[in-house]
Amino acid sequence: MLTRVAYRINATLERYIPEQRLFLKSDTETRFIRLRPVTQLVAMTGASMFIAWTIVATAVLMMDSIGAGSSREQAQRQQTMYEERLNALSADRDLRAEEAARAQARFNLALEQVADMQARLLASEDRRRELETGIEVIQSTLRRTMTERDEARGKAEAATLALAQTTGSARTEQGRVQDTVATLDILTEALGQTARERDLMEGAAEKSAERVDEVLAQKRAIEMQNDAIFAKLEEAVTVSMEPLDNMFRDAGLSPDDLLGQIRKGYSGSGGPLSPISLSTSGGQGSVSATRANAILQGLDRMNMYRIAAFKTPFAMPVNTPVRFTSGFGGRSDPFGRGWRRHEGQDLAGSYGAPILATADGVVTYAGWENGYGRLVKIRHDYGIETRYGHLSQIRVNVGDRVSRGDRIGDMGNSGRSTGTHLHYEIRIGGEAINPMTFIKAARDVF
Repeated sequence: MLTRVAYRINATLERYIPEQRLFLKSDTETRFIRLRPVTQLVAMTGASMFIAWTIVATAVLMMDSIGAGSSREQAQRQQTMYEERLNALSADRDLRAEEAARAQARFNLALEQVADMQARLLASEDRRRELETGIEVIQSTLRRTMTERDEARGKAEAATLALAQTTGSARTEQGRVQDTVATLDILTEALGQTARERDLMEGAAEKSAERVDEVLAQKRAIEMQNDAIFAKLEEAVTVSMEPLDNMFRDAGLSPDDLLGQIRKGYSGSGGPLSPISLSTSGGQGSVSATRANAILQGLDRMNMYRIAAFKTPFAMPVNTPVRFTSGFGGRSDPFGRGWRRHEGQDLAGSYGAPILATADGVVTYAGWENGYGRLVKIRHDYGIETRYGHLSQIRVNVGDRVSRGDRIGDMGNSGRSTGTHLHYEIRIGGEAINPMTFIKAARDVF
């Protein structure tokens, strides 16, 4: 039955695929292999399937290669944009710092000029008071001299009248009267000279008053210039402080608590005991001094923010191109064991890429741990801990003090891992939080 079916199939296919014979010749004989239509059809079908599989596999490999190339190019573009943003922010921060330094220099110069103008103003006020006192003395002396002159003239006239009534002629006392008249002339000349000196003193006093007005006008101009400088400084401090406040708040940290801890940790002071220099007026400080102190307090707050930023993990743990793979939270286990909690951020990159400390701290663990593979733990201030897992090599030891940006290991594939990547964790008070919260919060500042 099967032979008949095979015969019919071969007879049907022979119309399209004729029977072929493959001759094999040796030294002694010649043989042939009969290739029936069914055999040829099976061979052609197998060859076609092999060729189709080859084409499909090649296409899949090419698509994977193109996709991987696009991902790398996109990662490189993002890295380039991130570096350009960092460079622009660094340049802007340096510019703001330079402007603040120049404004501080201008403020110090303005304070020196104001102090000099105030000293000259006080000297002018003292000279004016001395001139007023001198003028009052001269006026008093002049009034007294004029009174004495009038009295002397009255006495002379009375004596002349009495002599005329007694002798009937005033010529017997002519010499004495002439002496009296001469004395009166001398007194009159002295009084005139005193009056001229008084006029000179009054002119000097008027010039001193004009000079005082000029000094006051210059003082007002300097105060207006200081107001403009203070406004610029206050604006620069406000603009610089706002993104720092937002960065710490976005990361879930209280800026006031952080700054309080920094003040406690950086509170060293000392020096020789010196008496306190109080203001000569005995009153409170000026408005300019108050504003200057406020600006200095803002600069001090910015400096403490800088210290806190270096002690808080706001940096990236790698400086080479990476791809963000598994994020923080729940995920499907890569080894097929259901839904699992993932307490960090995975960053896939090249094998051996440098792994950097994201903040200043002390190494508390450096070795092998189940699940993590080669693991480094760093304890930072404010109860923060960072973990770096699946390393290929560890470059630090327990107890080492590291700074932000120090190389602590190399990226690898150790432990429970499906490929080369870094498992990065941030813990506060022992509880894991999303590392992307810190990374995203710092993008607009660093």
